[in-house]
Amino acid sequence: MSVFLEELLGDKLVTGGGEEVDVHSLGARGIALLGLYFGCSLSAPCAQLSASLAAFYGRLRGDTAAGPGAGAGAGAAAEPEPPHRLEIVFVSSDQDQRQWQDFVRDMPWLALPYKEKHRKLKLWNKYRISNIPSLIFLDATTGKVVCRNGLLVIRDDPEGLEFPWGPKPFREVVAGPLLRNNGQSLESSSLEGSHVGVYFSAHWCPPCRSLTRVLVESYRKIKEAGQKFEIIFVSADRSEESFKQYFSEMPWLAVPYTDEARRSRLNRLYGIQGIPTLIVLDPQGEVITRQGRVEVLNDEDCREFPWHPKPVLELSDSNAVQLNEGPCLVLFVDSEDDGESEAAKQLIQPIAEKIIAKYKAKEEEAPLLFFVAGEDDMTDSLRDYTNLPEAAPLLTILDMSARAKYVMDVEEITPAIVETFVNDFLAEKLKPEPI
Repeated sequence: MSVFLEELLGDKLVTGGGEEVDVHSLGARGIALLGLYFGCSLSAPCAQLSASLAAFYGRLRGDTAAGPGAGAGAGAAAEPEPPHRLEIVFVSSDQDQRQWQDFVRDMPWLALPYKEKHRKLKLWNKYRISNIPSLIFLDATTGKVVCRNGLLVIRDDPEGLEFPWGPKPFREVVAGPLLRNNGQSLESSSLEGSHVGVYFSAHWCPPCRSLTRVLVESYRKIKEAGQKFEIIFVSADRSEESFKQYFSEMPWLAVPYTDEARRSRLNRLYGIQGIPTLIVLDPQGEVITRQGRVEVLNDEDCREFPWHPKPVLELSDSNAVQLNEGPCLVLFVDSEDDGESEAAKQLIQPIAEKIIAKYKAKEEEAPLLFFVAGEDDMTDSLRDYTNLPEAAPLLTILDMSARAKYVMDVEEITPAIVETFVNDFLAEKLKPEPI
């Protein structure tokens, strides 16, 4: 356990009171679950979460008081161990040390030291954190993600009765009646043998309404082609009236609005952090892609359904948002010729497949996304924003959250050059340039 924790968190953590705690000591204290709390002192929602999380943390650890530093310091190891143990580590995006100190002072859990800015950024990228506050739970022994949306755990299970909140099969989480907009009710067992799209959306969200219009046509085309496919709408609407109005536009199924517990469990299962989100599942209930929105917009004829992920994507307006999800390798070819773009994809695909397979074996997301960028207005804007040279071809790694870029400007790009570039990046041998 301590090896994984030290690789993830480093050697030292600090308490709210400023005391250092050796990371390897966490293993000796029987920690079963590790929560990573991503936040910032300047965020009002983070301040609200900290208050509710403190009470939750105290109940689960069996602490008699959940005041600053309670149970987190060296003295806590001598206390009797409760049946299960939870530790939380605050991962801050604060840029001001005094503000950070004032914020962590009231936390009963641990925090990454302020100076560990590089490690904090690696954690944000590793778990693709896109907004704050975020709370994810990891198995402290294996490092596997147990729950991607800990905020819903605090709301739905404040006493920790379902600890350790491990992922359950889709079939079990979705079990129960599903509705059609004509009032007909079907049992979830009717989904057996079908690909399923789990659609998290709401009427108040303009991008959701835009996607829904496209998705209705995609659904129709897939069904007309004889494919076994169903979509389940999981509403984030603010009233049942809004839900009914929005659902009336949809030809598929929905979890009843009144079944808030089931809607919340589905959000927890897939760690939904924003809408619209379309998760596409195979007939066994395993995730094919979390990027259903991008796939639907890029493939309006649904020729590539059920949209198995490609190792290398062609950068487009619809998938450019993924550049903000973590480090991305982008090979700029500056050509409108489809043949040149395809050749560029084939050039970087072997290393992309190797990296993806390596991390999939560890049940982790790959630390890089891979793109080929042609010549269009969006690519020109990206080059201008990141201040890249005009050379083509140009091999880069862009890390938007760190505002950093890595550039390989050579006359000829070969598979060996790509592999060396990627491996050196992952080994942190490359020197970043600012964006």
